[in-house]
Amino acid sequence: MLRYVLTRFAIWIPSVLVVMLAVYALAFYGAGDPIKLIFLRAPGDVAYNPQRIEAIRESAGLNRPFIEQFGLYIWNLLHGQFGNSLTSGRAVWAMVSAAAPVSFQLALCAIILTAVVAIPLGMIAALNQNSRLDYAILGSALFLWAIPAYVAGPLLMVGLIVLLPGASVPYGWGGVFDVRILLPLLVLSFQPIALIVRQTRAAVIEVLSEDFVRTARAKGVPEIVVALRHILRPVLTPVVTQLGLIMITIVNGAIFVELVFGLPGLGRLTVQALINSDYPVILAITLIGSFLVMVSNLLVDVLYPLLDPRANDSRRSR
Repeated sequence: MLRYVLTRFAIWIPSVLVVMLAVYALAFYGAGDPIKLIFLRAPGDVAYNPQRIEAIRESAGLNRPFIEQFGLYIWNLLHGQFGNSLTSGRAVWAMVSAAAPVSFQLALCAIILTAVVAIPLGMIAALNQNSRLDYAILGSALFLWAIPAYVAGPLLMVGLIVLLPGASVPYGWGGVFDVRILLPLLVLSFQPIALIVRQTRAAVIEVLSEDFVRTARAKGVPEIVVALRHILRPVLTPVVTQLGLIMITIVNGAIFVELVFGLPGLGRLTVQALINSDYPVILAITLIGSFLVMVSNLLVDVLYPLLDPRANDSRRSR
């Protein structure tokens, strides 16, 4: 297993380099000189001082050729240096390490909520296939999937104020045990729940036709025992494979959720960096997002043989 994990990491290194090269090229050739933007936001004639702009650009190393800049960035990255923010001058790693715990806690809670809610609902829908309950669960899942985070967030906030006039606006961060986390957690979990409900329902319907399920029912085993002991484990196999897609959905949704609810996480930091054309911060967050998706895919590959021993046998045969 250790050899397999190390092999996967070795394969990922070129992928990460390609992603970083693409993002760095967009930052280098894209519109929006960060140094010039800083001066354009400043009051007075200082915004029209090209000599000073060029001097600051030279001190920041932004006047060098593209390949030289990218190579220097990778070299500093290998030494644990993410650079400094072009707008605030703070160390990028300090900014990211302050915002990352908020996003990680929110993402972990969203994954737990998705598993606790979506898997039972998907099993209930499949066990009552083509019934009104099945249609209601499927319809609700499709409805949740169709609502983007930047629409669901403001609507829930308005609905909360209308239904509970005395309630305060859930804005800011107070930790995972703060009541203000409920609305952003719901918004962030809507699409993952819809995805897992449909995936679980399809997997359960497929497992119901297997011989071991029919045999258990013919022996008079209670339905709850059949569901938990004979159906749940094979159903978890295709559900776990969606972990990577769920992580991508959560990462994308966090940008809007954190901005709407005022959460000081990586999503809000990303928006601020994009507005300010703060390329070192954008590159660091892109690297972290790529790493999270790759690690989630690795977890899927590690958990898959534990849930389905046949996958482990096929891997050994190769």
